[in-house]
Amino acid sequence: MSAKRYFITAIGTDSGKSVISAIVTEALQADYWKPVQSGLPRDTKFVRSLVSNAQSVFHPEAYRFTEPVSPHAAAKLDGVEIDFDQIKLPATSNDLVIEGAGGLLVPLNDQHFVIELADKFSAEIILVANLYLGSINHTLLSAHELSRRLPYSNFTVKGIIFNQCPAPESERIIQKHCPFPCLLRVDREDAINPAMVSHYAQLLREKLGI
Repeated sequence: MSAKRYFITAIGTDSGKSVISAIVTEALQADYWKPVQSGLPRDTKFVRSLVSNAQSVFHPEAYRFTEPVSPHAAAKLDGVEIDFDQIKLPATSNDLVIEGAGGLLVPLNDQHFVIELADKFSAEIILVANLYLGSINHTLLSAHELSRRLPYSNFTVKGIIFNQCPAPESERIIQKHCPFPCLLRVDREDAINPAMVSHYAQLLREKLGI
């Protein structure tokens, strides 16, 4: 079976992409890669601290910037411009979890958006939706944009993961209008640690039948 690539994106910033990336990485014993990092601490270091298995490899970023702002702005502050063509997959024969930056339409430069990385790498997209006041609108807008791009893109959509549950009425109305299946629900946890990640990784494995 050939290795797969999963692109973790979200309905916005601070949706919990790194925690979900750790869960997916642990569930699949996959490698992890954050192509573009803006600000510190590094998400790669955080995800590594949550993953328990010995198989996963954590690959270096293609670009790493100092300020925690949009990648195009962070690059400008550091005196560079992101060259989309120079963002290349790390060498691995393992499944690969790729964590995006912010939401779908966060700009990398004046021409390219984050979602185009999923297209470039023919990845399966997992959309993270954290549940807050306004998240229904943000989730359905994100789902609509993915659906709009699907016919002419190289990516597919694996499904959606709800974060900071429960919010049953928000989940219900989102699933009624969203064409993508729910893969997992992650509760509002008091502690984010390897045990928590392992718990949800097992639930995800069961959902995916692996």
